[in-house]
Amino acid sequence: MTMTIESPRSQAPSKRRTNWEKWGWIYMRVSGVLLLVLVFGHLASNLLIAEGGVKAINFGFVAGKLASPFWQVWDTLLLWLALIHGSNGMRTIVNDYVERPGLAKTFKVLLFLSAALLILLGTFVIYTLDPCPAGADPSLVASFCNAS
Repeated sequence: MTMTIESPRSQAPSKRRTNWEKWGWIYMRVSGVLLLVLVFGHLASNLLIAEGGVKAINFGFVAGKLASPFWQVWDTLLLWLALIHGSNGMRTIVNDYVERPGLAKTFKVLLFLSAALLILLGTFVIYTLDPCPAGADPSLVASFCNAS
């Protein structure tokens, strides 16, 4: 008695579809490597290179860094990659452990909405932070702002 098992690739699919799981897997590997560079660069610049180490980090230090286009792009990449990486990981956990399709879809929609909201708000803060807004009450702004 002989049994033949056909090759899984022997039957051509009727139509081409995007393999989202494959691209999610690739994204996790690429973003993980980029995140290592971004996170360690961020830590090195804030803790090792900056004068005073961790004691020097305050609102003025952060506002000064975010005034630079280089650090705006750096922090934007860090924010976007980390949130999408984490959301994709949570989506994988939902796929693995939530058995009810309706509940899984609800979790994934909530996950997508929360990640999108955090990305939008974080990006908004990175590019619009003004530590010394014109016409603000001097008692409410940072101590390094000139009184206008």
